[in-house]
Amino acid sequence: RRDKEVIKEIRTRIFNGNSSVTGIGKIKNKDLPLIFSMARLDKIKNLTSLVKWYGENEELKKLANLLIVAGKINNQESSDDEEKEQIDLMHNYIEKYNLYEHIRWLEGDADRKRVPEFYRTIADTKGVFVQPASFEGFGLTVIEAMRSGLPTFATQYGGPLEIIEDEKCGLHIDQADEKDAAKKLVGFFKRCKEDKNYWDKISKAGIKRVDT
Repeated sequence: RRDKEVIKEIRTRIFNGNSSVTGIGKIKNKDLPLIFSMARLDKIKNLTSLVKWYGENEELKKLANLLIVAGKINNQESSDDEEKEQIDLMHNYIEKYNLYEHIRWLEGDADRKRVPEFYRTIADTKGVFVQPASFEGFGLTVIEAMRSGLPTFATQYGGPLEIIEDEKCGLHIDQADEKDAAKKLVGFFKRCKEDKNYWDKISKAGIKRVDT
């Protein structure tokens, strides 16, 4: 029941750029899977740390691209001081680690047709969803990602600890241990290369976990 026009629009936003859509970065190697995160751009959601982990790990950059859908791209368009701080930090990390050909950062999107299709489009690339929050009371995006068949990495602090059975239907990460979080992502993508059934195994287990 997927909408072909919405799929086309999402892929254009991610891979081809779109002058009518506010975003940063232009992915060079489109054959790589995507690491995806979508949330409010505030400190507790910790998306800037995900960009930092990714930027500092050369091996991870060779294995996957990064897609962030969050907040405003220009801090002049935000009226929230915390979001402005995170916007500036995001720009700083993208520049510091020279991520312009590895990342696509799109403005936050609440469209009811596009949001679910983001998950499924990333699943098409055999990518993953990462929820790197410092703490998450429940974890709605974790549920959405898993039910879309997208292998999910999520904070071990809060609701996702109970939602995800570690290394069975997803993976827990400790956002305070940045190197280990990046190492787990590297390990996952390497294992997917070695075992062609591994991505599907985690994907199907995630769907089953949410359904039951």
